[in-house]
Amino acid sequence: MSSIPDLLLRITQTPGQCGGRPCIRGMRIRVSDVLEMLAENVSVSEILEDFPDLEPEDIQACLLFAARRTAFPRLTA
Repeated sequence: MSSIPDLLLRITQTPGQCGGRPCIRGMRIRVSDVLEMLAENVSVSEILEDFPDLEPEDIQACLLFAARRTAFPRLTA
């Protein structure tokens, strides 16, 4: 199992590639595409079958990336 910093290194953003959106390991597979497939109940095994260049750690990296993007500061009263 990869460590958190290692997982996040799998997410890349390159100007001019996929509109600068986050992708997986420099490929033209966007993080948002993987997250949408997971939200539509596509299994990890199906995603890996459909995209043979992906590795299970890439899926984990997408989930971690999304989790980090939704970590908002807490407001206290």
